[in-house]
Amino acid sequence: MTPITNPALVPPGALAGPVAPGGANRPGGANGADTARDAAARKAAPTPSGPSFADTLEQAGKAAGELSFSKHALARVERRGIELDQGTLGRLSQGVQRAASKGSRDSLVLVDGTAFVVSVSNRTVITAVGSEHMKDNVFTNIDSAVIA
Repeated sequence: MTPITNPALVPPGALAGPVAPGGANRPGGANGADTARDAAARKAAPTPSGPSFADTLEQAGKAAGELSFSKHALARVERRGIELDQGTLGRLSQGVQRAASKGSRDSLVLVDGTAFVVSVSNRTVITAVGSEHMKDNVFTNIDSAVIA
């Protein structure tokens, strides 16, 4: 059985007694010097593979800039004949960004007479309503409205 060198990974009650700071159970030994076993363990430790944290963060930032549409919203857009060109999507995205900068969670974004209810935190359009269907609608569960 290999001894556990990280005290955070030892189950409660598995140590013989309390560990004194800088004691023999700490990596580096009682006097702070590395033992040959500690040095060998560091060399044998596998290096992480895959993308770095910075790369992952950059990809997440790129993805955060894009809006997604729920299945419900896509069905409403198609059934109601709502036109979604690049200009409309750009203004919708800017409206969502403005709502996010104010701390909104769920927002109503109006673009050229079309209302979009958007979950700002995950940048997902929940539903879309054209101007001809807005007359008797009530928008609930929103904390902000943006005219984009």
